[in-house]
Amino acid sequence: MAANPTTLLALSTKIPRETMTKAGLSIRRTRHTQPLLAILALSSSFLGGVASLSTSAPSMSMSMSMKNIVVVGGGVQGTSVAYQLAKKSSTPLKITILESKEPAAAASGKGGGFMARSWGDGTSTQGLHHLAFDMYEDLAKEIGCDSYRKLPVLSVAPEGGGGIQQNKKNELMPSWLDGKSIGRISPMGYGDDTAQITPKEFVLKMLEAKSEDISVVLGTCTGVVVDDNEDDDESRVTGVKFMPRGSDGKEEILEADAVVVSAGPWSCQAEDWFDGSGIQLPMEGVKSTSIVWKQPEGEEVTDATALFCGEDYRFDTHLEVYPRPDGTIYICGIGGSDYITKEELKEGAFREVIEANESRVKAASDSFKELSTVYKKKGELDRTQACMRPCPPDALPYMGVVPSYSNAYINAGHNCWGIAWAPACGKAMAELVLEGDATSVNLAPFDPARFTPGIGKRGGRGRKKGGASVGEQW
Repeated sequence: MAANPTTLLALSTKIPRETMTKAGLSIRRTRHTQPLLAILALSSSFLGGVASLSTSAPSMSMSMSMKNIVVVGGGVQGTSVAYQLAKKSSTPLKITILESKEPAAAASGKGGGFMARSWGDGTSTQGLHHLAFDMYEDLAKEIGCDSYRKLPVLSVAPEGGGGIQQNKKNELMPSWLDGKSIGRISPMGYGDDTAQITPKEFVLKMLEAKSEDISVVLGTCTGVVVDDNEDDDESRVTGVKFMPRGSDGKEEILEADAVVVSAGPWSCQAEDWFDGSGIQLPMEGVKSTSIVWKQPEGEEVTDATALFCGEDYRFDTHLEVYPRPDGTIYICGIGGSDYITKEELKEGAFREVIEANESRVKAASDSFKELSTVYKKKGELDRTQACMRPCPPDALPYMGVVPSYSNAYINAGHNCWGIAWAPACGKAMAELVLEGDATSVNLAPFDPARFTPGIGKRGGRGRKKGGASVGEQW
């Protein structure tokens, strides 16, 4: 499989059912579904194993003995939760990913995929760094993810002069790094605790590996159905409401014995979904542009060395440069990011369409070409893109139970490390959902209720939260 498998969203009503069947894709029809509303056509090695994709809910005729778990969000975090749930459960599970557009449509399809085991040492996220890094190598083999590899990292001063001559003997130097204005170069990692993966491939391979256990429903979450039993101290979710992609505007419901909200920056919408929880999920979306360069014609880019560049004041960039196994080079750290408010995110800002900032594309391209005469002479952009990373005020993720609910969970807000932490987050959340406690990672620092005022204890279904009245919630 290619390191970054091509995904095509075909909006057509003319593709025959037999074509879909041969591709291994299942499209369910409902009263809201056109003969073919949305289909993911994946690379040939992925066809035949893809998880079932639908614009509506799965059949409710499944055995009642199965437990239904809905994961809201089909990025690397949500898919990792679903994958680990499928791996960990000792009884049959029906796991449904509710995804608004397509798997890995947002940051998970446009991120760099860099990970560093020790770069969180001494912080509350150390466990996530360590566990995820260790898991990735085994998972990549387990699901056949070709883009995973260890790689060293260099710190590069983009200007200063004479740096190349002074550093030519550095064994980590990639052959194409030969810009004449480069300053000091020094190692940041030797490849023992730094690695990379193409996140989109990772997402699709997880879905392929667990296609019998995980289905993907295309639609936008609009809320949850709650069982308010007066005899219970906590509320319980029984279903997830959603608007099928391309529907005529009528909501449908996915049956749920548990729900995990893992929708990146848009997870802040959960404030409005869980009546009585009073949960506050302050969130900001950091909207950034990235670019991918083609392999230069006649050149072979085989050097696996990532670059973290200092500030280049000529272009106002601080590039992060990641060569990939397929010969392309991914670049972020372009500067000029926009900050999207929680209110905008709740309205779905940039969920469907997000465009690159062309002025920053030019700045990054100009800065990168100063690093390499090869790319300056022969370089050509493959694509430009933009995505958002979700950032809570303390830059820590929300991972845990929704207050006042017995079967609702949040796994979101992982900032710039969401891809790097994904396997560990998936494992910890699977433990929490299935066993009631996460044993692989300490989730205490990531309590989803840490910004919620008046939370002293759970209970009450919204009548009072820790002594603070929140008014009638029904």
